[in-house]
Amino acid sequence: MEGGGFEFGGNPEDLLRGLREFAEQQAETVQEAQREQFATLTLNTAVELTAAALAQINAQGSSDEQALALRDAMRVLFPEAVALVSAARQGFMRER
Repeated sequence: MEGGGFEFGGNPEDLLRGLREFAEQQAETVQEAQREQFATLTLNTAVELTAAALAQINAQGSSDEQALALRDAMRVLFPEAVALVSAARQGFMRER
């Protein structure tokens, strides 16, 4: 290292600043990927739980009675599914 130069050439402070910026960009990319993964998993969970719960319903009787049983079940299931979708949306939309 003649003349006080830096092994990789250029100003060491510029190199550190560039490395820092690169690290920050990588961290942002990772965080965005994690948010998207969380949103996707949460949405899939909402769909799977709703489908599983509806599959457990043994609606019997006339078509009107069966429809009423399914509507009653959806009154319970729908708010839970909406809560999961809302959590997924918030996770996905955060800091965008």
